[in-house]
Amino acid sequence: MEPQTHQHPCHKRELPRLNRVIGQLEGVKKMIEEQRYCPDILIQLRAARSAIRAVESSILKTHLQHCVAQSFNSEEDKEQKLNELKELFDRFES
Repeated sequence: MEPQTHQHPCHKRELPRLNRVIGQLEGVKKMIEEQRYCPDILIQLRAARSAIRAVESSILKTHLQHCVAQSFNSEEDKEQKLNELKELFDRFES
């Protein structure tokens, strides 16, 4: 029996969102260089963080729907994926 290879989902649809985040961060950098008002900089940083969280959430949902769901075909894979998820959530807490 040949080992199964896992096909990772495509996340290319996230690239436009990431490009917007990069643009936001470039804007923050420019604001800092221009010594703009602190609250304005903080508002833009919060917006960038929110956009990153949206990308993160989308990728996590895809992971759950695709990778984790596939792993339930095998008890060994299932246990491995559940442990992986536990570690991921532990990292998200900090």
